[in-house]
Amino acid sequence: MALLITDECIACDACVDECPNEAISEGDPIYVIDADRCTECVGHYDEPACVAVCPVDAIKLDPDTQETLEELKFKFKQLQNKL
Repeated sequence: MALLITDECIACDACVDECPNEAISEGDPIYVIDADRCTECVGHYDEPACVAVCPVDAIKLDPDTQETLEELKFKFKQLQNKL
């Protein structure tokens, strides 16, 4: 399941540099996460880095984008092949 930035986002930029897949970008008025690039940090870290640094807990699991651990691992491998 990809992550989602909620309306609670204060656009502080803390999450952007933490994302190893470059899945977070500036939206209007808050940041957004590209579900096609978000692996919840599977393949990089033990937990989502953006969630750990968000000062207002504005990053949640996206209920509309559910993925298994195996699907996240596959997405990670696909993204690595594109680098």
